[in-house]
Amino acid sequence: MYIFETYLDLRQHTALKLPTLPKTLEGVISQEKFEKSRAYSLDKSHFHFIHEFVTILMDSAILFFRVLPWFWKRSGDFVTLVGLNAENEILHTLAFLGGVMIWSQITDLPFSLYSTFVVEARHGFNKQTIWLFFRDMVKGICLAVILGPPIVSAIIVIVQKGGAYLAIYLWAFMFVLSLVMMTLYPVLIAPLFNKFTPLPEGELRLKIEKLASSLKFPLKKLFVVDGSTRSSHSNAYMYGFFKNKRIVLYDTLIQQCKDDEEIVAVIAHELGHWKLNHTMYSFIAVQLGVMACPYVNSYSPRPHKASGAKHTIIPLQHLVSFALNLVSRSFEFQADAFAKKLGYASALRAGLVKLQEENLSAMNTDPWYSAYHYSHPPLVERLDAMINRTRKQTDAGNLMDDEH
Repeated sequence: MYIFETYLDLRQHTALKLPTLPKTLEGVISQEKFEKSRAYSLDKSHFHFIHEFVTILMDSAILFFRVLPWFWKRSGDFVTLVGLNAENEILHTLAFLGGVMIWSQITDLPFSLYSTFVVEARHGFNKQTIWLFFRDMVKGICLAVILGPPIVSAIIVIVQKGGAYLAIYLWAFMFVLSLVMMTLYPVLIAPLFNKFTPLPEGELRLKIEKLASSLKFPLKKLFVVDGSTRSSHSNAYMYGFFKNKRIVLYDTLIQQCKDDEEIVAVIAHELGHWKLNHTMYSFIAVQLGVMACPYVNSYSPRPHKASGAKHTIIPLQHLVSFALNLVSRSFEFQADAFAKKLGYASALRAGLVKLQEENLSAMNTDPWYSAYHYSHPPLVERLDAMINRTRKQTDAGNLMDDEH
């Protein structure tokens, strides 16, 4: 998998080095923005090569030198040392996973620091201080300490008691857990890291509420999140179940898209996902993907064995991920078409171009790399799809007029 994905990375790196814009973006994206995007993308690509190479060396060394079984024994010694029963598989597993988490934090920290404070800062995206960086990291560790033990304990009990229906019980538990986390994350967890404030009264709020009302979207709250405290990248999303829907705009999106109509067009695209039931279909697809990749060891739930077994199904996981990307990409085209049908074609194009420019997203992309990695089609493909769809509709309209 590493060799295959490195090949795709090399193809993408070659595409990023192209000195000219794709024809679709000529005259749409300024040369200055293109050069900045190109430099940023190449910087990230170089960093990615190094990160992946170091990662594959560490993972291979851990497997070759049987580090996981050794660490499983040492974690049992630790449980005994603190006066607990090492024969209790739950306590033993929590000690093991705690050590793995500490190891992961230590080995990944240099890369996270370099990515944030060198690569992102060099291109003007990083807005967080070193204090905020470490505060977020500590919060994440605390959440893992609070949420991890009960989840891990439940999984171990299911593995011990599941018998012949282990895979079904485990999937059912993960299904319920994902629903719970989808409900709790935006309400309890996300506010620990960002500040959410109601979108102020004004023209933008009125337009979004009017759009939601016209589509019968049960909008309960409209928030602005202070994404600018960490990065100047922008985004927008919606969440919530049934009649309790909420829309969140990044403050950077509002700052970058000065025209309210462009922001409303982006929201129209997001509401298209809701209207076309993409959220439900995506959730079902993900759950089917989870079912397709069971790797629990039926005779022992010991984590060092599960971690080893996990590597054997990585190709299957990547195939499932590729299939999910294909579904997601088709949904993006449909949501674009939905926004266009509502009369936001011009504003959506302008909004997508503005986001592409301000986020310095890659302008040239390799088609193989894009198909394999991107859950969202590149801007060129989205603009081409909208233009081609317009031409087809125009041709069809002219044909009807001729027949009439």
